[in-house]
Amino acid sequence: MTEGTTDPVAAAYRRLRTAARTRTPCPPVRHLIGPDDETLAYAVQRRLTEARIRDGGRTVGRKVGLTSPAVQRQLGVDRPDFGMLFDDMACPQSAAISLDRLLQPRIEAEVAFVLSDDVTDPGVTAVTVRQRVAHAVAALEIVDSRIAGWEISFADTVADNGSSGLFVLGADRVPLGAVEPAAVRMTMYVDESQASTGSGEACLGDPMEALAWLARTALAHGDPLRAGDVVLSGALGPMVPVTPGMHVRAHLTGLGSVEATFATPVTKGGS
Repeated sequence: MTEGTTDPVAAAYRRLRTAARTRTPCPPVRHLIGPDDETLAYAVQRRLTEARIRDGGRTVGRKVGLTSPAVQRQLGVDRPDFGMLFDDMACPQSAAISLDRLLQPRIEAEVAFVLSDDVTDPGVTAVTVRQRVAHAVAALEIVDSRIAGWEISFADTVADNGSSGLFVLGADRVPLGAVEPAAVRMTMYVDESQASTGSGEACLGDPMEALAWLARTALAHGDPLRAGDVVLSGALGPMVPVTPGMHVRAHLTGLGSVEATFATPVTKGGS
């Protein structure tokens, strides 16, 4: 079967999977599945998730994207999206991240949640979902795109697993009784220079709203959030392009700091 067949989901799946395997960005898939077709876009994402699991991957949570009104306006959409987190996407703060794992990386700071219980209530709200959270933690998400030049529509980013890449969690695990996610203030530094600022209010008005939206949406897709899941709730401020050798540190009030270092490529040969 080729991209010219009548199965647009299979064609989009094949294009994105090939891009990931060959580390070569590909053309947008919206021309195959439509720029706003949420059903087909998530169908592509599911096929990619199933393939990654067959290859030995294990899901450990979800990420929420398109939570910023500014980004929604930029892409002409009016709703967030989600992607899957896999075990091999988690990066320790102590080790430099190889850019060989990424194509077109950008980095952003977020509030992450780790769940204490399954969330299977279709009417869950920002208030009631708090009871299912074990703790919150400062996080960095390294977003990436298999679509060349980040030339994406809503359907492109959904199909491409929410433009996911890697993530880093901070060391401080903070119960929700000790922090109000909407009130969190974020400052992100690149090599000690301030590069991005924002707040919890930039994430759908409150990261708890993003978590509740995800819980309802995941349940509607037949795959509810589970105890132990990590949830990246969405960017608190503008993302920054990643370059070799850069060091990133984000401070989130009430949650502490989280940092990531990107490896400098080794130069082959010599004089």
